Amino acid sequence: MTKTVFIDGGAGTTGLEIADRLAGRADLSILTLPDDRRKDARARAEAINDADFVTLCLPDDAAREAVSLIANDRTRVVDASTAHRTADGWTYGFAELDPEQQDRIAVARFVSNPGCYPTGFLALVRPLVRAGMIPADWPVSVNAASGYSGGGKAMIAEYESATERAFRPYGLSLAHKHSPEMQRHSGLSHAPIFAPAVVDTYRGMVVEVPLPLYALPGRPSVDAVADILAQAYADSRVVTVAPGEIAAVNIEENAGSDRMTLRVCGNAATGQARLIATLDNLGKGAGGAAVQNLNIMAGLDPTAGLVL
Repeated sequence: MTKTVFIDGGAGTTGLEIADRLAGRADLSILTLPDDRRKDARARAEAINDADFVTLCLPDDAAREAVSLIANDRTRVVDASTAHRTADGWTYGFAELDPEQQDRIAVARFVSNPGCYPTGFLALVRPLVRAGMIPADWPVSVNAASGYSGGGKAMIAEYESATERAFRPYGLSLAHKHSPEMQRHSGLSHAPIFAPAVVDTYRGMVVEVPLPLYALPGRPSVDAVADILAQAYADSRVVTVAPGEIAAVNIEENAGSDRMTLRVCGNAATGQARLIATLDNLGKGAGGAAVQNLNIMAGLDPTAGLVL
């Protein structure tokens, strides 16, 4: 039986990505509103309550408001905003986070879609914290760069009209909205030092976690770190652990796809490692993850409609 999906905020960057992945599907169909009724509160409330699933591609306050419009015990939600990523009563929608996470998503009514940066960070760090290789109180740092589409329509317009498109570090106050999400779902006692930047490419993302292996308990080897990640994602069709012997990593490696690639690069002599994730900030970092969660919640193939 076909399930219905209403994309609230479907004209935004993430909403359009979700719609592209659902187009032509026979198992999930999109409920739409005419353009002149997209911001009509009554029309939105009707669509939200008529749908089997709702994806929220909205600013945080608007996402909370949309949830308050649900007047039934049937409609299920995937929220792509930041509003509910650490909220009680919401299941975190990173299916690869833990061995049981996909099962939790499958039965959840309210699922929070992960942020793009946290997706790469958690994929690298969570298995190592879970295994005890990184202590929960370790001072972790993460450096990351994203395509400018991650800033939504305003940043896209600003970047594409600029005469200079420089590398732009931001989040300099160390109060980025993704930091609580990274801390909570990694199992760390403290938020990581998060150093994000925007670069001159439309889509794509590199997330890197440097590790001084010589200072960690037991002084694990580069191979030991890689083995833990390989075991964690051995059955995944979305996350791949690739060899770390590589000269450079391309930020656009997984652009246009819903894949994520992880690498452990390091130097055995110095006891240092660089854990690197590449993903599409609009794919596995946003719209692709939302569709993966919808598939899981609807009891479908988790990768249906994804570009892998």
